[in-house]
Amino acid sequence: MAIQDLRKKIAQLPEQPGVYIWVNKAGRTIYVGKARSLRVRVKSYLSAWGTSRKIEALLKEISDLEIIVTDSVIEALALENHLIKERAPKFNILLRDDKNYPYLKLTTSETFPRLIVARQIEQAGDFYAGPFLPSRVAHRTMGLAHRIFGIRSCNEVINGDRGRPCLEYDIKRCVAPCVSDICSENKYQEAVYRSQLFLEGRNDELVKKLHEEMENAAEEERFEEAARLRDAVRDIQAIQNRQQKISTVSLGDRDIFGLKLGLSGGVVQVFSMRRGRVVERFELLVNSDAIADNESAVLETALQQFYQVRVPPKEIHVSNSLENIDLLSSWLSSRGTRKVQIKVPRRGDKRALVDLAIRNAKISYQAHFNANTAAHFEALEKLRLLLGLPVLPRRIESVDVSNIQGSETVASLVVCEDGRMKKKDYRKFRIKGDLIGPDTQLHGTGTLPVNDYAAIREVVHRRYRALLDRGGPFPDLILVDGGKGQLSVSYEALEEIGLGNLVVVGIAKREELLYLRNKKEPIVIDSHDPALLLVRRIRDEAHRFAITFHRHSRTLRDLRSELDTIPGIGSKRRKALLNAFGSVSGVRRATLEEVGGVVGPRAAAAVIDYFSTSA
Repeated sequence: MAIQDLRKKIAQLPEQPGVYIWVNKAGRTIYVGKARSLRVRVKSYLSAWGTSRKIEALLKEISDLEIIVTDSVIEALALENHLIKERAPKFNILLRDDKNYPYLKLTTSETFPRLIVARQIEQAGDFYAGPFLPSRVAHRTMGLAHRIFGIRSCNEVINGDRGRPCLEYDIKRCVAPCVSDICSENKYQEAVYRSQLFLEGRNDELVKKLHEEMENAAEEERFEEAARLRDAVRDIQAIQNRQQKISTVSLGDRDIFGLKLGLSGGVVQVFSMRRGRVVERFELLVNSDAIADNESAVLETALQQFYQVRVPPKEIHVSNSLENIDLLSSWLSSRGTRKVQIKVPRRGDKRALVDLAIRNAKISYQAHFNANTAAHFEALEKLRLLLGLPVLPRRIESVDVSNIQGSETVASLVVCEDGRMKKKDYRKFRIKGDLIGPDTQLHGTGTLPVNDYAAIREVVHRRYRALLDRGGPFPDLILVDGGKGQLSVSYEALEEIGLGNLVVVGIAKREELLYLRNKKEPIVIDSHDPALLLVRRIRDEAHRFAITFHRHSRTLRDLRSELDTIPGIGSKRRKALLNAFGSVSGVRRATLEEVGGVVGPRAAAAVIDYFSTSA
C-alpha cells in the first residue's frame, strides 16, 4: 500500500496539534482529520489495516499526506470543520439536511429592506429568521409579513421617484416605498421593525405596540388605518394560538440529538427547544461512504457541522458519550456569548426527549435506507451533484404542454417526491391566454396560444403564484419540457412573483439534454445514468398526463359542438342520450320515438330537427 511508502514522512511529523489531510493520486483530498499530536494520530494508520472495510478502502487510495499545525486543539477542530466543508472529502462524514429547511432573510443592509427566502446564511449584516420546518412555513410566514406589514418583495432600486405603485400596493401586500408621497423612508423603517419583531417571535411586544397605534388611530378618526391594525393583531394572535403545544417550561433552551447508525449510512434527528417548547425538528443524513464506525464520531461531526451556521443554545443533549466532549464544549462556547454544556441525560424528562429523538431517527432510517428506497435516493443524489443543487431534490415538479395547432391547448403538472410519483398532487391546466405577450402567435379565435412558450409561462405563473398564496410546499426542482426558450420564460414568470430562487431545468425530448440557467451549453448524461432515468420517468409521466387530458378535452369539445348547441339539451339530457345511444352518431340515427323515450317529446323534437337541418 502507498501509505507504507510514507513511513519516513510520518516519523518526522511534529508532536503538536493540527490537521492532517490524506490525498489520492489525482491530488484530491479524500479525508481530513484533527489531532492533539499529529505524529501519534497519523502513525496509527500504519497499523489500521483490517479495522473495517471503509478504513481499508481509504488506505488503498492514499497517495500523499499534508499537515497544518495549529496552536491549539480547538483551532484544529475549527480548521478541520472548515476544510471538510470546503473540500467535501468522500471518506469524511458529510451530513446533509435533505429537507432543505429555508431561512427568511430581511435585507437590513439595504436602505429599503426586502423579505425573501434564503437557502443559506451569508454574513452580510442582514437579519435571518429560521430555519423553518416544514419549508412551507417559511413561505407562509413571508406571505403574512407582506400582507400584515407591507414589506416589499421586488428587486427594484428604491429612490421614491416612481410615478405610481405596482399591483402589490393595490392588493395591499406592500406599503409602496417606491412612491415617497405614499410611504416615507421613516414609515417604511417602522414596518421593517415590526416585521423583525414578528420574525423573532416577540409577538406579545408587537401586539401591545399595534394595540396602542390602533387606539390612537381610532381616537384621531383614522378608522381605515385602525381597522387594518386590528386585523393585523388578530392575525398575529391566531398564529400564536396555532403554535406547537409541546412544552416543558423547566427545560428552557436546548437542542436534543438522537442518532441511528447502520450499514447504509445514518440519520441524526435534532429537536430544538426554545423557552421550554419544541419548536423545530431537523433531519441530517450521513453519507454511506463515510468512516463512521462509532456513534461518538458521528455525533461529534454532527455537532460541528450543525452549529457551523447556527448559534448553539446553553445546553445540548446527546444520546451517547463523546470522546472529545470538553473540546467541543469549549469550541461551541467560543462561537456564542455564553458557556455551552454538552450532556448525556440518564433519566427524567430530559432522557425522555433524547429517547424520542432516537426513535424518530430509527423510523427515518428505515424510510431512507431500506432496499426499496435506496435506489431512489441514489438517483436523487446523482441528480443533485449533476445539477450542482445545494440540497437533495426530494420534491420535483414537471410541466408539459399539449395541443394540436393551438386547438384545446392544455398543460399538466406532475409531482415526484423521494423518487415516487405523487398522483394526488397532479394538476391540470386549460391555457387561457391571459399572459400572452405581444409576440405570441394566436389561434384563429384569438384566444388560445399556439406558442408553447406562452403556455409554459402561463402555467408556471399560475401554479407558483397559487403556491405562494398557500405558502407551499415549493419544489426543490422544476422540469419543463423544452430548451432554453422554455427555461427563459419559466424564470420570467417566477421572477414576476418573487420566486426567482427556485431551480428550473429544461429537458429536450429527443436529445434528452438538460438546459440550466447558468450554463451556456446543455448537460449531456449517459443514457444508463440513474439521474437521467429518473428525469426521463418524470418527464414521460408529465407527457402522458398532458396527452390524456388533451384527448379528454377534445372529446368534450366534440360533444359540445353537437349536443350542447341544441336548445333544451343540457348536461343531464346530453349524458342520458349518450348513455342510451352510445355516441353522437347513435343519437343522429335514432327515431323521434326512441329519443322521446329518453328526454321527452319536446326535447326529442328539437334533437331530430337539429340533425335533419344539419344533415
